[in-house]
Amino acid sequence: MNLVIDIGNTAFKAAVFKAGEIISSRQWDEKGNTLMHEWIEAYPEIRRAIISSVRKDDSGITPALEKTGIQVMILDDRTPLPMANRYRSGTTLGRDRIAAAVGANTKFPGQNLLIIDAGTAITIDFVSSGNEYMGGNISPGLSMRFRSLHEFTDNLPLVAPDGTEDLLGYDTESAIRAGVQHGIIFELDEYIKRQKNRYPDLRVIITGGDAMFFDKKLKNSIFVDLNLNLYGLHRILDYNVGK
Repeated sequence: MNLVIDIGNTAFKAAVFKAGEIISSRQWDEKGNTLMHEWIEAYPEIRRAIISSVRKDDSGITPALEKTGIQVMILDDRTPLPMANRYRSGTTLGRDRIAAAVGANTKFPGQNLLIIDAGTAITIDFVSSGNEYMGGNISPGLSMRFRSLHEFTDNLPLVAPDGTEDLLGYDTESAIRAGVQHGIIFELDEYIKRQKNRYPDLRVIITGGDAMFFDKKLKNSIFVDLNLNLYGLHRILDYNVGK
């Protein structure tokens, strides 16, 4: 069995893999460290683990795992990958972005892939049919856009997302909601459209905490996989164990 841990900006997810498939997974906020260790104890067959973190530290998880005899791999910019990485500044490439790219490439090998990760930030990354990570873009996520309007102005309220389809707001709150939500939808739809003009066979995958919010709102046909990063990390672990 292998353990995969993905530490994000606001939460961390973990999954136990057996024969390449997830047999158990959990998600906690940053205060759930103890609960995670209790959950891991239920799987004494775990031999190896990989940790990906967008933070500067892993909240003490690595030494705790090593005390149990688990071999721990930390994903960083020097970790060998099962695909070519064409990003020019590899040291600044988010671990979550490369994990999602590898996960998509593992699920759909030999295809042109556009991976949308709708989390704290929205990242859009491209993997070519030649199994090459080509890069992508980063923009503020849903909650970040709402918060920025509130925190960088004196009078605009903090608004929460909802499922409204109104294109025009009828008061300040609904105007903010329509602007933020439809702004993201238009952004993603147009980016997908332009990439499909270049690559007609393009497959689009969406993941991340807000993936389900945008799934049915986008015009384009997309594949949703909320565990994409976990599968990518597991593939990277397997690739390095086999080297």
